[in-house]
Amino acid sequence: MEMATFSFNNSSLLISNHTPRRHLAPSTLLTNQLFALTSSSSSSSSLTRPSLSCRSRAPFHTSIKCSVSGATETLPEEKKTQLVRRGDIRNIAIVAHVDHGKTTLVDAMLKQAKVFRDNQFVQERVMDSNDLERERGITILSKNTSITYKDTKINIIDTPGHSDFGGEVERILNMVEGVLLVIDSVEGPMPQTRFVLKKALEFGHAVVVVVNKIDRPSARPEYVINSTFELFIELNATDEQCDFQVIYASGMQGKAGLSPDNLADDLGPLFESVIRVIPGPRINKDGALQLLTTNLEYDEHKGRIAIGRLHAGVLRKGMDVRICTPDDSCRFGRVSELFVYEKFSRVPAATVEAGDICAVCGIDDIQIGETIADKVSGTPLPSIKIEEPTVKMSFSINTSPFVGREGKYVTSRNLRDRLYREIERNLAMKVEDGETADTFIVSGRGTLHITILIENMRREGYEFMVGPPKVINKTVNGKVMEPYEIASVEVPEEHMGSVVELLGRRRGQMFDMQGGSEGTTLLKYKIPTRGLLGVRNAILTASRGTALINTIFDSYGPWAGDISTRDLGSLVAFEQGTSTSYALCSSQDRGQLFIGAGVDVYKGQIVGIHQRPGDLSLNVCKKKAATNVRSNKEVTVVLDTPSDYSLDDCIEYIQEDELVEVTPLSIRMCKNPKLGKKTR
Repeated sequence: MEMATFSFNNSSLLISNHTPRRHLAPSTLLTNQLFALTSSSSSSSSLTRPSLSCRSRAPFHTSIKCSVSGATETLPEEKKTQLVRRGDIRNIAIVAHVDHGKTTLVDAMLKQAKVFRDNQFVQERVMDSNDLERERGITILSKNTSITYKDTKINIIDTPGHSDFGGEVERILNMVEGVLLVIDSVEGPMPQTRFVLKKALEFGHAVVVVVNKIDRPSARPEYVINSTFELFIELNATDEQCDFQVIYASGMQGKAGLSPDNLADDLGPLFESVIRVIPGPRINKDGALQLLTTNLEYDEHKGRIAIGRLHAGVLRKGMDVRICTPDDSCRFGRVSELFVYEKFSRVPAATVEAGDICAVCGIDDIQIGETIADKVSGTPLPSIKIEEPTVKMSFSINTSPFVGREGKYVTSRNLRDRLYREIERNLAMKVEDGETADTFIVSGRGTLHITILIENMRREGYEFMVGPPKVINKTVNGKVMEPYEIASVEVPEEHMGSVVELLGRRRGQMFDMQGGSEGTTLLKYKIPTRGLLGVRNAILTASRGTALINTIFDSYGPWAGDISTRDLGSLVAFEQGTSTSYALCSSQDRGQLFIGAGVDVYKGQIVGIHQRPGDLSLNVCKKKAATNVRSNKEVTVVLDTPSDYSLDDCIEYIQEDELVEVTPLSIRMCKNPKLGKKTR
């Protein structure tokens, strides 16, 4: 039995609590104690009734200290009365692991909410508006839209699913009160599911679990729900959060239901659950204006556009405002235009009330994390905190003999301006000056995070060189700590041995193995980030292209020792010129080539993979001598098909003394002339 002591007006009360503390949440325990307090005080005639008014000489504190639960913070009485729930708006983010069907589900929600005309052509994955997103089939940038269901406006934010873009998800969760957690009906919770759910629970958001792709033949909804519940428990969710609403859906068919065997003809059950489970925004309608800038967009005509949710007050077009920064320095600006999200576009608005998500134009120097506040009495909101990057790469100007042939922006000034412009929007990325004036160090959440930036830059006409990815280590108490990640590998049983051997060589430690679906095995490893560099191609080779690997950052741990990520050397061009079939015919016996005949190459360019350790120089431009020609028929040259390496493959392939040359039309690899390794 536990005892709690409360002190009011110099009167002490002893209240017994018959429920063991470990079975109750602190908030529930405190409520029970207060209830017992009022009951006992009303029934007792010998004790004076405790007064809760602030007129007493002793100041009444907002926290009640007791021997059971310690100090519990509550809002001041005046602030409690000002904060109200807005019932006509719901702000939700759709989060999930990559390829679990978020964007397809948003498509179905938009169509059923009559966002598009009946005769309007709508392409698949309409929210993936970026060309790069369509090509790769992933969401890279979060996007806003809204629908109206039964007089309730639902603001929907489609978020990235890949762990490298977790910075986007962390920012977006500042704007919403609830999330739709989309989980594949076969795979169940995956590493990125854990990451986004952890962030949502830390914010205290309501969660609606959507078991998507329920129409798959191998769907196993019971396993998925049980695994999701265990994940909630692992992440220390409250009792209310663990009692989550489950909706079964098929995004492709546009159907949803409360049971897997009985789906409605539309997504009505999903919309009803959103309105019922996810609360409206808690706002201070009459308070001073406050809007936290959570995202930025750029328009050629309107300039920089700040996006965020209005926390308090009313924002009007043409209004003079104060821009508050986290370091308490303020400046003034004016809202030239104001937009809200209706259906699939931004719509001009004269005023926006607290609780809604809006876009603000006219403040050209606004940054993510700054607060647009009232001009007279504005105060900043808490700034956005983003986890630190774990991988870095060097960017430098192109120094190859082919410089300037294809690119429009080739100078170090062009490169510097573009990189520093990127970090204004991409908070999870950092840029630092390198050892020389034409070198810059770019840090990100993972290799893909930086690769997307490289791909966007080359499409914009930039030409530059990129070094190999390196992990960012920390020194704690004199010991070197490196980042570790959790890797989930789904592999057919016949290839499991080779995959286990590969990850073991890269210092991976298996902590879980379970049977997957359709004859596969799910392996879970804790592995240094260094060991994951270049691992995707190696795993695909070891499993004949059948394995799937997903990774997510876990924590920093002790240095794991030396790791060899590549066993074979490179084939390097001996001189500058144009490759010939005659030279390639003899060169292909030395390894796997990257180029075919008639390709311009330069000295030091990597043209293939050597079949042995160590680099080998080749003359791929050698021509057959024209002398001593006989009348007999020439021998036909048969060349192997060259390997087609993408940008991601090249970044994974290169080692310490190698670089990737990136231009708008070509991607080449070369030896770093500053770090010349001896070749045979």
